[in-house]
Amino acid sequence: METQRKSSGDDDGGERGLLHTWKGYSCSVTPERLLLPRPVLQVALGTRHGVLLVEGGQVYSFGELPWKQSQLPEPEKPTLESALSGQRVVAIAAGSFHSGAVTEDGGVHMWGDNGSGQCGLSGLSTVPNPTPVALVDSDTNPSQTVPVLELACGAQHTLALSAQREVWAWGSGCQLGLNATVFPVWKPQKVEHLVGRYVLQVACGASHSLALVRCLGPQDLHRPPVDKCRQCNQLLYTMTDKEDHVIISDGHYCPLGVELTEDEGMLEKPTPTQGLKTSPSEPVLPSHTSTSASPEPAKGAEPSSEPHQGSDKEESGLANGVLPSSDSDPSAQSKGVKSSPYPDEQAVKDYLKKLSDTTQAEQTVKATAGGLHALLPSAGGLASTNAGSALNSLVSSCASAVGERVASTYEALSLKKMMNLYMPSGAVKSGVPAGLTGVVGDNTAERVRQEDSTQAKKSSSTGDIREEEAESLRRRLSLPGLLSQGRYAVHLLSSSYTLLLSPRLLRKAGRPRMRAVALTPLGGAVPESHEVFPTLQTEVWSWGNCEHGQLGHGDCLARLQPLCIKSLNNKEVVRVAAGAHHSLALTAQSQVFSWGSNSCGQLGHMESPSTVPRLAKMSEGIRVWDISAGERHTLLLADGDCIQPIIYYSGQQVKEGAEESNGNRLGQQEESEEEEQQAGTQQPVLLPFCMNLRYVSNVFAGGQRCVALSDRNVMGFIASLHELASAERKFYCKLCHIKTQIIRPLLELESLSSTLGPVALGLLQTLAGRFSLLCHLTGQHAASLTANLRRGRDVKSLLVLDNAGIFLDSYREYCIAMGHFQVMGGFQALTKPSLDFFGKSPELLQRLSECSEENPTMADLLVALFYLPTRHLHEYGRLLLKLATCFEVCSNDYQRLQDSCSKFEALALQLKRKRKDADYTFHFWKSFPGKMTDSLRKPHRRLICESSNKALTLQNAGRFSVNWFILFNDALVHAQFSTHHVFPLATLWVEPIPEENTGLYGLKVITPEETFTLLASSPMEKAKWLRSINQAVDQALSGAGQDTASVGSGSGQKLEPPISRTASYTFYKDGRLKEATYEGRWLTGKPNGRGVLKWPDGRIYTGAFKNGLEDGFGEFVAPNKTLNKNDHYQGHWKDGKMHGLGTYRYASGEVYDGSFQDSMRHGHGMLRSGKLNTSSPSVFIGHWLQDKKTGYGVFDDITKGEKYMGMWQENLRQGTGVVVTQFGLYYEGAFKDNKMMGTGILLSEDDTTYEGEFSDDWTLNGKGVLTMANGDYLEGSFSGEWGSGLKVAGSYFKPHLFETDKDKTRAVKLGRLCVSAEDKWQAVFEECWSQLGCEEPGQGENWKAWENIAVALTTSRRHIEDSPEILSRSHSRTLESLEVIPQHVGPITMERYHTIRLYLIKACDTPLHPLGRLVETLVAVYRMTYVGVGANRRLLPQAVNEIKSYLNHIFQIVRFLFPDLPEEGGLIPEPTTNVQDKKEPGSTDSPLESPKPNRVVSSSALLLPVLLPRLYPPLFTLYALDKEREDDVYWECVLRLNKQPDLALLAFLGVQQKFWPVSLPDSVPALGDKQQVLSSSSKDACFASAVETLQQISTTFTPSDKLQVIQLTFEEITQEVQSLLKQDFLWSMDDLFPVFLYVVLRARIRNLGSEVSLIEDLMDPCVQHGEHGIMFTTLKACYYQIQHEKIT
Repeated sequence: METQRKSSGDDDGGERGLLHTWKGYSCSVTPERLLLPRPVLQVALGTRHGVLLVEGGQVYSFGELPWKQSQLPEPEKPTLESALSGQRVVAIAAGSFHSGAVTEDGGVHMWGDNGSGQCGLSGLSTVPNPTPVALVDSDTNPSQTVPVLELACGAQHTLALSAQREVWAWGSGCQLGLNATVFPVWKPQKVEHLVGRYVLQVACGASHSLALVRCLGPQDLHRPPVDKCRQCNQLLYTMTDKEDHVIISDGHYCPLGVELTEDEGMLEKPTPTQGLKTSPSEPVLPSHTSTSASPEPAKGAEPSSEPHQGSDKEESGLANGVLPSSDSDPSAQSKGVKSSPYPDEQAVKDYLKKLSDTTQAEQTVKATAGGLHALLPSAGGLASTNAGSALNSLVSSCASAVGERVASTYEALSLKKMMNLYMPSGAVKSGVPAGLTGVVGDNTAERVRQEDSTQAKKSSSTGDIREEEAESLRRRLSLPGLLSQGRYAVHLLSSSYTLLLSPRLLRKAGRPRMRAVALTPLGGAVPESHEVFPTLQTEVWSWGNCEHGQLGHGDCLARLQPLCIKSLNNKEVVRVAAGAHHSLALTAQSQVFSWGSNSCGQLGHMESPSTVPRLAKMSEGIRVWDISAGERHTLLLADGDCIQPIIYYSGQQVKEGAEESNGNRLGQQEESEEEEQQAGTQQPVLLPFCMNLRYVSNVFAGGQRCVALSDRNVMGFIASLHELASAERKFYCKLCHIKTQIIRPLLELESLSSTLGPVALGLLQTLAGRFSLLCHLTGQHAASLTANLRRGRDVKSLLVLDNAGIFLDSYREYCIAMGHFQVMGGFQALTKPSLDFFGKSPELLQRLSECSEENPTMADLLVALFYLPTRHLHEYGRLLLKLATCFEVCSNDYQRLQDSCSKFEALALQLKRKRKDADYTFHFWKSFPGKMTDSLRKPHRRLICESSNKALTLQNAGRFSVNWFILFNDALVHAQFSTHHVFPLATLWVEPIPEENTGLYGLKVITPEETFTLLASSPMEKAKWLRSINQAVDQALSGAGQDTASVGSGSGQKLEPPISRTASYTFYKDGRLKEATYEGRWLTGKPNGRGVLKWPDGRIYTGAFKNGLEDGFGEFVAPNKTLNKNDHYQGHWKDGKMHGLGTYRYASGEVYDGSFQDSMRHGHGMLRSGKLNTSSPSVFIGHWLQDKKTGYGVFDDITKGEKYMGMWQENLRQGTGVVVTQFGLYYEGAFKDNKMMGTGILLSEDDTTYEGEFSDDWTLNGKGVLTMANGDYLEGSFSGEWGSGLKVAGSYFKPHLFETDKDKTRAVKLGRLCVSAEDKWQAVFEECWSQLGCEEPGQGENWKAWENIAVALTTSRRHIEDSPEILSRSHSRTLESLEVIPQHVGPITMERYHTIRLYLIKACDTPLHPLGRLVETLVAVYRMTYVGVGANRRLLPQAVNEIKSYLNHIFQIVRFLFPDLPEEGGLIPEPTTNVQDKKEPGSTDSPLESPKPNRVVSSSALLLPVLLPRLYPPLFTLYALDKEREDDVYWECVLRLNKQPDLALLAFLGVQQKFWPVSLPDSVPALGDKQQVLSSSSKDACFASAVETLQQISTTFTPSDKLQVIQLTFEEITQEVQSLLKQDFLWSMDDLFPVFLYVVLRARIRNLGSEVSLIEDLMDPCVQHGEHGIMFTTLKACYYQIQHEKIT
């Protein structure tokens, strides 16, 4: 439709679109040339006039134009239609006496005779000039005007094809396809029957219409299903279940709207005829036959469609000589499609129910009335899915069953006669590869829904099954459609099909089921796209009058609605044309089907008249590519032997002067048809003058006239385009012949599967499938080239340029399939069946394969035949190059053509090489000893070279051993006498052995489990093998394994493949890895890098490898058979063993988290057993030695409520330890064999204490002392269990009776019999040291430690970046800053000291840093020890000591990292600058940090800020428990005193009055106005800021921070007093103490005693005697004062 673009030749308008016109076909005819100012693009011819469209969009008319007011002087001279000036017209059409034009924006203009409304304008009998006609779609809201693509005009009607691909009609007669009762129809209306289909083209005869429609694909799923004929309510489909086959018929024929037979004389009561007797069980559903008024519009119909009255329908219908549709149509309105298709749904449902019972019982497939539902035996309950489409799945599966020739056992049934079994093309093409997929399983509903609705079935094809299936086969593999951005998919058939057939049938099918399926293009699987490739899957629909059979339905009955011409399905019709009373269809295979009136031989064959399409008789090798039909003649444009197109004519011979005698009224025209047969042709006649017309691009016929448009061949461009199109059409015909005459018969042979065997058969089917794809692609391409010739004739729209990839891939895929089949000896195996089939004289094969040899073998013929398509690549290259030479070298077009040409040529070379490889390999297998062939011969495997000439031998081989090396494109095979070994190339490394002095030419071959040396016979051989192996390995790795270059071609590409690569390998030798499969990175024969190792027993390791062993971080899963769960380890490995930190989750539910060594738990670790609700939940954290608990550890037995902290040996408690219980019992002492045994101390909650011998848990046995809470004690020997009655033999003392016994007072000292803090958690610190690279604490290189830290950080960071969700942003910033190593040598200044402090804070913040990991572990163990049951006040001293030991250990590590840091208590030299600078660094950090202690280096100042906040909760809990009694006394006092108002309290505490912030009556009034005045009752107003400051002591953690708070409190008090006294003031303790006491009371700190003890225990020793020390002492004094305060 595009206007002509200029090619780069300098066109001057006289070169293109030259118009020649003539009449008839006698020898004397010479065409006359009509001269026009511009190239003609399109011609349309009416009975006596014509319309021309020229470049630029102007329209000219010529001939007799009676509708023009002024008759023209020269009727034959074209005159411009000026009414259209200003509009750019893109398409024109002419009917008998009217014309139409379509403008660029889709507007329609009509003019000419309007007697029957054919111009779509009401009230005018003629329309003199082009007048716009609007197509208004009233369905949309608001209604919109529909743009149009093309028009077709008949005698009394006009059809328009809208941009939405819907058909609109107006005018008169049944050929409109509208449900109209009154004619003419002035207003364009949509032909509802075709709504939802994709119409490609429309054509109009005098009184019939044709539409070319794209077959329904998955993209047309929105149509509602229709299961009954809309006219007569008959079921469209019937299905009969016979004993062993199913007959599905869509042979429904609608009797309405056609002449009635005599017994149905009454129009009122048309009885619905039953198309085909359904199975006896099926009731004929009642149809509504009342005539009074048609039934209500069904639910779905739009309200706009009112029911028509039957009576006027009758009259108006008969008036036009056409019978109207009868009222029995339940939805006679145009919107009927949307209505419910069933008259009585309930009846159907009941019937279904009845039927379903029998179905499931029989397990056979039946369809209910016409398949409203398919009952799927496999999914028994699935009674109803989407009603209409279910049939399709059923039909398709049954069809596929028949297609699969299962029924072939019953030859008696003579399938040829089973005309009733149709393969619905719709089903075949819908989204599922329907013919192949049995509809089974859960996705049934889904799949059924995908199938298509009725219209697909309407378009089902008739005809013999064998041919049918073959045809559908051809169609099902169609090439990709929707080519979105150059991507496309070719789906191939899956190799497993399920059948929905009665099991009886399957049982009887004696021979193996065959898939004669591979040929089938799966239409739907690769939906066609109208955007890129023209579709070949089309149907022709016809409607209107049929007195000459021009509708092609096999009868002469008129049709009111479009109906699909079944016999043209699968014929790949690409264009239709209609003469007055005959119709033509042109197929992609360049054949012409014609039907209708043949009065003058216009059909091109002898049948007269023909009511079904028949092929026009053309001589062999004539390929028609454009058709046009006139009143009684047909014009065909075809390819002959030369490139130049030739024109054929068939039909009426025009006598001079005959034209006038025919009369010029339409009525007479009709009668003249009935004259005796006029002179005409027997078959199409070649017009001799066509060679003079040069390159004809279009032919047009109309009335009695013929027109041809031709182009001059500028710079050879037009000729080259014609040649390209012609070559492609010829090639397509050739491929189709091969497919139908060779491939299909071969595939259908009975003996095939037994002859070929499953592998070769599969390959042959793949090959046939690929061939089909290629064939289909060629057909689409040929159609697109033809369209380009007829329309644009330019390079821009050549598909082969933009979509070269598709062509190249199709050829490549095809060639690969060819090679596979050839290598497997497929062609040899095919010899016998082929000979049986094609006979001993294979002329057909010889002709088709263009084989030039004398007496070739059958196999050679087949090879030549199958390799034929690849020859076409050169043809593409040649023709594209030829086209390119028509352009300037620098032009864009030249570049594109040149590029495509070189692509095709390159592919041709590559494929030639592939063919050579396949040949070479095939011949090798022929000579290879048979036994090994079977196991080594693989379809994709190609031979590269082999050492049968002894060119390569194995070093150190025995004298008589046979060693034969064969290099394939995927493996190196070492064949020995009777065995062979295959080394996959992906895991093969080869390196030359230097020849220094050995004189041997050796190659070292490394594979994962073997390394051997090959010796070559000469340096040449060595180089050849080295290069070949390296090249093959490289190609195997790059995945180009199929494109292996044959050895000779190695033109020094990449020298060698990478030694590090990714590959997969299964180990075969005995050992740890036997039968395990590794997939991942390799380095010279060893797994190295990331990979996955899977053992057959289910063990899987995923992670890092080094040197063939697991090394680094990895995950390991091992199934536990007894528990049926998996063990799961995640952590570090070394040399194939778990080593380092890791987490092991046992199948039993236990979890170990800690260190491993040699795959055993070793070092520090935590084992959690059981969840809280299981049998024995417990947690152990401590030291392990070779999988056993040994050393110090804490065991929390949650069931018993006991916690043990002490020494272990081989999983038993052994040595000293402490046990605390949830009931407050405390034991410390000796353990032996897991029991309390030996000396120990036991304290109960109330301070009753036993000190002495134990023999078992909580069992006293031997000497001891029992001390009561009040100090009385028993001394003697004890036996028995604590708490259940002790036997005592001894003395009782009450020490306080007699002062003399004072020396006997026993205060039990705890902590002697437990593990000392220094001995705890040694493993944790050792791990940290070893992470820093030190064997022993403090022994190692400082720089090495820093290096290890950097490595640890970067690897952990990389590990985490793989799963970024773990990492917060602040965390990653911390990591980045830590990767910078701080300056760690050189003298320490205050500034350096601060950087160190900040570094430590950051390091301890992330567990990825060794120090951070250490701190994290310490926090974990500390909390494990002292939380829960461990919160026992008697543990406080141990808890404090533990923290102190942590500080010492960590400080040791810090000093190792920063060797110049002074030791504990050492001094940092004062900076020489003045005092402010000295304080500056301190203030950068938290304001609570006093700068003073920073001059003395101490572990607590440096590390407590890091450690204590994390340990604070358990520690403080212990303090609170320990100080509970004192705190209670203190708190009671605080509460009492706080009831007093400020003044009373100040007075009570003895604060001097000068510090009272208040003016008393006797003081100087002058001061009074400035001072704040306290009323005697106010509270909490005094020293408020100091009180607030002191309260912060509870929110700080470290003693230094707490001391800082106290200091600030003092400063606040001082400040307030100074503002009172208006002068500097120095405190004396006597003045200060009461004021401070007041502040402490008012601060109301609940656990002040605990705070005081904590500060006291952990205070930096260097602070004790300074200012802070004194302030702390004051606070402590206040605490004791308050406890002992006597309130008077």
